Amino acid sequence: MCEKPKFYITTAIAYTSRKPHIGNSYEIVLTDAIARYKRMQGYDVFFLTGTDEHGQKIEEYAKEAGVTPKEYVDKVAGEIKDICDLLNTTYDHFIRTTDDYHEKTVQKIFKKLYDQGDIYKSEYEGLYCTPCESFWTESQLVDGKCPDCGREVHKEKEETYFLRLSKYQKQLEEFIESNENFIYPEARKKEMLNNFIKPGLQDLCVSRSSFKWGIPVSFDDKHVIYVWIDALSNYITALGYDPDGSSEKYNKYWPADVHIIGKDIVRFHTIYWPIMLMALGEPLPKQVYGHPWLLFGEDKMSKSRGNVIYADDLTNIFGVDAVRYYLLSEMPHANDGSITYEAMIERFNSDLANTLGNLVNRTIAMQNKYFDGVIQEPTCPTEFDEDLKAAAKKALAGFDKNLSEYKMSDAVECVMNFARRCNKYIDETMPWALAKNEEDREKLGTVLYNLLEGIRVLSVLVAPVMPETAIKIAEQMNIETATYESIKDWGGLQSGVKVGTATPLFSRIDGEKLIAELQAKKEAEDKKNAPAPKIEGLAQIEFNDFMKVELRVAEVKDCEPIKKAKKLLKLTLDDGTGTDRIVASGIAKWYKPEDLIDKKVIVVANLKPAVLCGVESNGMILAADITEEDAKVIFVDESMPNGARIR
Repeated sequence: MCEKPKFYITTAIAYTSRKPHIGNSYEIVLTDAIARYKRMQGYDVFFLTGTDEHGQKIEEYAKEAGVTPKEYVDKVAGEIKDICDLLNTTYDHFIRTTDDYHEKTVQKIFKKLYDQGDIYKSEYEGLYCTPCESFWTESQLVDGKCPDCGREVHKEKEETYFLRLSKYQKQLEEFIESNENFIYPEARKKEMLNNFIKPGLQDLCVSRSSFKWGIPVSFDDKHVIYVWIDALSNYITALGYDPDGSSEKYNKYWPADVHIIGKDIVRFHTIYWPIMLMALGEPLPKQVYGHPWLLFGEDKMSKSRGNVIYADDLTNIFGVDAVRYYLLSEMPHANDGSITYEAMIERFNSDLANTLGNLVNRTIAMQNKYFDGVIQEPTCPTEFDEDLKAAAKKALAGFDKNLSEYKMSDAVECVMNFARRCNKYIDETMPWALAKNEEDREKLGTVLYNLLEGIRVLSVLVAPVMPETAIKIAEQMNIETATYESIKDWGGLQSGVKVGTATPLFSRIDGEKLIAELQAKKEAEDKKNAPAPKIEGLAQIEFNDFMKVELRVAEVKDCEPIKKAKKLLKLTLDDGTGTDRIVASGIAKWYKPEDLIDKKVIVVANLKPAVLCGVESNGMILAADITEEDAKVIFVDESMPNGARIR
């Protein structure tokens, strides 16, 4: 018997700073779908995920929480693993960088690179971003801030060990240029070569002595091994790599067939990681795929912005398979995707409830109604059959091609297009009309056979994306879960089998009702979490702090409600700048648009923009809390010019 071809796939390991939001969860679902697809094709798949648990940021978070760093990461790593399990992902191993075997091997790797001269001790003075745990030069900053996260940096000087990136620059450049698909998509490859490698690589800081939460350097206890060697090595330590002699598993699965990572960490995986492997004398991964981000509307998810959605909240509302479906169907191949509750409801109702769910439900219901559930022999073809069969073949070919290139949303669209074609086949053949004439009974049996065969094909194609749905479809058809090989030719469905009971796979959601419930829940949580008002003992601020707030007179030129946001009004203000200022204000409970138009208000003009229910709000108007249930906007004298500053 031939040995199965191997396929080793990994996610980036999640940093244990906070519970991951749905944008973080996209990666594990994408990787799982690819792994499931490869298993269906007959590959021996090894799927790795896990957590990155060391660093200064963790040490600081633990201190704030009043626990040890290990206690802190144990809690967050548990949350991350729970979400992986909740989303029905089939990882083969979950590595933690606090695992004993990983720490010991990382120490060996560091010592080997030091002994052979690829790591050396020196002193580093530079600009450091704590959240990103990265040093930057002045020229690399953007507007004086970290180019990755946009936060403040500070000067640091400390003794450290360095990895000689510069020694391997030419070798890396030649490897990337001769291995066309190593960095994928192409735009990421050009970015790495032109922006980072060709301008010249600087040696990389790979140890720290200013904090303690890390893997100690075995021969210098003042230093801990920095994130890059620690975290990136997980891809080989999980397989049993050891500089003194690696395991059978490592020899079987390495090199990785693909690292699935976010676009923000492509540099680390295509520069630092390959050079580490070159220095160790190990093969490089075959491919690094830097996927785009999942945004909330048009913004990157952030707790500070209040626009974070969590996987468990979504699955409680929509179910696991629907969440997986949205993530994999909505994210483009090269551009950022977007998620909102409104968009999820629309996709759920249109694709899952209407297109797929309705197809399965009414087909099985008709089979039960017209033939007591027994699948008939397809002995009387119609003029539409060949086109349906061709559509099935096209769907499979498109699914294969797109998934092999990790174009997941395109692959999903191929599947849904075939589901739409099956629904069209129902409209073309009109089985309810055929059922009225006894002489069309054989044709009716053939039509329903073809529909059930189409559904069998769909059950296989949706399996990597919605595994539980695939099982439910097979159960309703009363057949074994179909194999990938079995759908390559039309007609694998056995006649004479009696289908099960038609049960809705996805029930339509009342979008307006759900949005209203979510809005009410959020308002209740905001009210619950709001600090109690204090009059005595107010925290004092300096005069200069107050002067940082720019208050301006503005005239309300237009005002209108914001759809699906009972609390908000959209105000168009003339603040004297010559450009309309849009502000979303939560005063709809107390004011109608006509109450505000032509009135003059005070606006906080230098407030950071925020997106509220799809409207970018550029400021805030001042109002007074009268009671917990009442507020009054502060209007000013009409004689005050627009743009006048309040001091």
